[in-house]
Amino acid sequence: MALVNVQRDNPDPFYRYKMERIQTKIEGKGNGIKTVVVNLSSVAQSLARPGAYLIKYFGFELGAQTNVDPPDDRWIINGAHEASKLQELLDGFISKFVLCQGCKNPETEVHIKDNILLDCKACGRQSKVIPSLKLTGYILKNAPKKGKKEKSDRKAARKAKQNGKADKEASGGDDNSDQPSPNGEDKHNDIGSDDDALTRKIKTEAQSLEKKKFTEVKDDEWAVDMSEEAVKARQQSLPDEFKAKLVLNGDDEDEEGEGGGNTAYDQLGTWIQEQAAEKGSIDKVDDIEIYLKAKELGIEAKHRTVLVLVQTIFDQNILAQISKRASMLKQVITSERHEKALLGGTERLIGQLGKEFPDMYEKVVKILQLYYHNDLVSEEVVTKWGSKASKKYVDLSTSKKVRKAAEPFLTWLAEAESEEDSDDEVDEDDEE
Repeated sequence: MALVNVQRDNPDPFYRYKMERIQTKIEGKGNGIKTVVVNLSSVAQSLARPGAYLIKYFGFELGAQTNVDPPDDRWIINGAHEASKLQELLDGFISKFVLCQGCKNPETEVHIKDNILLDCKACGRQSKVIPSLKLTGYILKNAPKKGKKEKSDRKAARKAKQNGKADKEASGGDDNSDQPSPNGEDKHNDIGSDDDALTRKIKTEAQSLEKKKFTEVKDDEWAVDMSEEAVKARQQSLPDEFKAKLVLNGDDEDEEGEGGGNTAYDQLGTWIQEQAAEKGSIDKVDDIEIYLKAKELGIEAKHRTVLVLVQTIFDQNILAQISKRASMLKQVITSERHEKALLGGTERLIGQLGKEFPDMYEKVVKILQLYYHNDLVSEEVVTKWGSKASKKYVDLSTSKKVRKAAEPFLTWLAEAESEEDSDDEVDEDDEE
């Protein structure tokens, strides 16, 4: 299903906040005609808002009756309404009840007291929702009892607390901040805002591509001889450090039988390596070009693509590279399986580079911290990954060594979770 940007007037193809297009189904005839919003729950989840808020907003705007708590997930609006009309109304809902009025970021949390406040976890601003709106009155009258925060809310709060003034510092451009990380180490090129230099560069180039109507990759634009003989010949011409870098064997979850040989994954990895050799550095290979190449090969949504990317777009300078590549990686990492591939690929990369650069293991904590704060891995996946060594991606001794190096980050994550649970319990007692 095609996804659109939550803020639809933002043309950035790497905009991290996506949602499904509204889908409707008109049923019945005459006075009994009604519109079923087929995917309202999915859209509401993408916006981190209850489905009842969306359906009531539609009802208020259309002057139609709606249901607010359907047991069968059939969200209904009386009357016949086109999906395009509801999509336009949804833009209004997002503008009024989701986006921060300051930075226009949708990463907001609803706080309900006498009024409705949107607490932005990106810039820290609290925006007041217009009190005269009909939906505002509905929300205030039907405010749920205070309970524990959702994990997504806790993570956002944790990031805001730890980063402090990270967005302001990022705009100042000092990558080597003296502020300590949770494990007591200095930060390097860590978090920064979504509007950092690379993101602005991607936005500019994406808009340029859009103006040129370069939205689809044409076959003749990627005319490369990918025969087995040609691939081997190009591999032999690569610098030695690239020849041994890409390792796909050992992934026992090959997709669609594509394991070993000249697969699409091998082609992507070889192409990235060739581009790096041609341009003199992997850092000079453009994100958009990499993503379009994966799309041309039909593997931009595959979890093994993440495995290839980690082993090709990162090197011993990975701490400076993660945040710069985060926007592109977010388009590829869409499930827990993708997150596991990211961690597995990182194990391989650390194991390989560690032979030449022994200090790579000392960077594991910062690598995981950057993955986490750039929303490339969830706390559930990284915690489970850290609980047990595995020989799925590397030999068992390397896997144990990587996880041993990761212990300070995993400990911080567990302690932060425990501390927030305690804070939630205190808040509940105060409320009573």
